[in-house]
Amino acid sequence: MIDLDSAFGAMIGDSGSKVLGLGVVVFKDGKQAYSFFGGRRRVNPDKPVNRDTLFRSASLSKMFTAFAIMQLVERGKLRLSDDVGDCLGFELRNPRFPATPIMIEMLASHTSSLRDGSAYNLPPCRSVEEFFKADGKHFANTRPGKFFGYCNLNYGLLATIIERVTGKRFDVYQRENILDPLGISGGYVVGNLSDSAFENLGSLYQKQDGSWKAQIDDYAVKPRRDTVRDENPYRAETYATYSLDRYVTGTNATVFSPSGGLRVSFGDLSNCLDMLINRGKFKGRQVISEKSFDTMTAAHWLYDSEHPNGNTYGGVMENYGLGTYRLGGESRARPCKDYAIDLIGHSGEAFGLISGLYFVPGTRDGFAFMINGRAIGLDDKGSCGEYSANYIWEEGVMNPVCRYIEGTRDTG
Repeated sequence: MIDLDSAFGAMIGDSGSKVLGLGVVVFKDGKQAYSFFGGRRRVNPDKPVNRDTLFRSASLSKMFTAFAIMQLVERGKLRLSDDVGDCLGFELRNPRFPATPIMIEMLASHTSSLRDGSAYNLPPCRSVEEFFKADGKHFANTRPGKFFGYCNLNYGLLATIIERVTGKRFDVYQRENILDPLGISGGYVVGNLSDSAFENLGSLYQKQDGSWKAQIDDYAVKPRRDTVRDENPYRAETYATYSLDRYVTGTNATVFSPSGGLRVSFGDLSNCLDMLINRGKFKGRQVISEKSFDTMTAAHWLYDSEHPNGNTYGGVMENYGLGTYRLGGESRARPCKDYAIDLIGHSGEAFGLISGLYFVPGTRDGFAFMINGRAIGLDDKGSCGEYSANYIWEEGVMNPVCRYIEGTRDTG
């Protein structure tokens, strides 16, 4: 049997491809079978990573936004074929393809033809409509629905649509309809976390000039309620804190960073994983229907190597569903060196964090992990995986976990 404790313990350190902190939760046959928590969630003073540690989870957040969209589809409030412009209250067309509607499904599957540019969040006093008044710079030269281009702005628009349909602030709707039903302690607005959740909030770090430097969530005191910080990893120099007192619901839900700003603990991710391996059900409650689960996890875009129709990021993303994608066991995204095992879920990367939440299709097995700091940057050749297109840190978690899952599989 593989020694997971040794494998993960060896990843923690201060040099090379080592990480500052790491947590891993593994499910086998529908139950938690293993967990590991090591390293530090905060530096100066040192605070350890544990099950209750929350981190800003990056693009794992997209899954939770997609859960809400699918709930609204189930309730007849939205259709995946709806014209996004009709939902937002202003016309949204790629100026190069003005006759082609951009649909909700296209936003959720990153085939909308939208592009991020240098920013994908705006302060609460502004409107998402502003993104589309600058000579089409947020559009690619590709027809909507035909080309995959990963874009955080897609999920900012989905969150704004959620607000317009429900009349509730995105973070409030998520709390009432997704987070609370899943028993999740985290949230999108740091100042609105419970005192205990805030106490367990960890920072995200990168190694700079020989020491760990906090990139985000390095709070000395809890922020005021209903305030948000402009968070964009490509434009850190513009960070500022804004009050939500005058925010107009339905104008600009990018302020909640629905594409990456959900703070969650390892216990929270465990609950989400429990829901996914049970096809949308958590503790007897159907959070999303089985039909919604199937719709989310099915491929809404597939890469065509003969007629390239998307950016695969070196082969990591050769398909995409709605807030999820599949890592093929025999593809460049292969999660395991030793076994051909498929995974469905999502990864996250921002501000020094590396995360992932995946399950093995057709089983009740899966895992979740978060890393809160890397000793080298993503542009360092040491960040490249040894056997796949994934990062070395992703391989460091996924390979031993998948070996563990396969090695303990009941063959009957």
